[in-house]
Amino acid sequence: MSQICDTCSKQKASLQCGLCHVDICKSCTQFLSQDQFSFLAQIPEFLSHQAYCHGCFDSKIVPEIESYNQTMNQAHEILVYKKEQGKETRFIKRIEKPVQVTDCADHNEAILRLAFFAAQSNYNAIVDVHLKSKAVKEGSYHHTLWSASAVPANVQSHMLMKDRSLWQNPN
Repeated sequence: MSQICDTCSKQKASLQCGLCHVDICKSCTQFLSQDQFSFLAQIPEFLSHQAYCHGCFDSKIVPEIESYNQTMNQAHEILVYKKEQGKETRFIKRIEKPVQVTDCADHNEAILRLAFFAAQSNYNAIVDVHLKSKAVKEGSYHHTLWSASAVPANVQSHMLMKDRSLWQNPN
């Protein structure tokens, strides 16, 4: 027995919407890639499906994608202060507990994940960033995994101490 697509009424409905479970054909399906929300610490269950009908996608998924992208844009603007920049950050309050990430593919991804967590919590900087690499060997293939930790903080740039020895690299 062939199933009828709920959107276009064709006889080729082979998929189901992940939220409302109506039958939909491939041409009427909105697909969500598995790594769309990869920076979230915990992906909500309703975002873990791969196929959605147009109605569910427009009403429930698109606002989540826009919110995620806005947080990602804020993460790109986060100020980053490494652990070695203690002279500059010594007057910054470290109220929040440190956040950690493990097994990142590269150095920049680890910092961006930390910045994403800070942006989610409405902070504008991460201080005391500590990066650590680990070489992994799988058969004859070698690669490096990065782990990092940092403390999210709110920084007012006019209140920062400027270390004159680091003027060529202020941040």
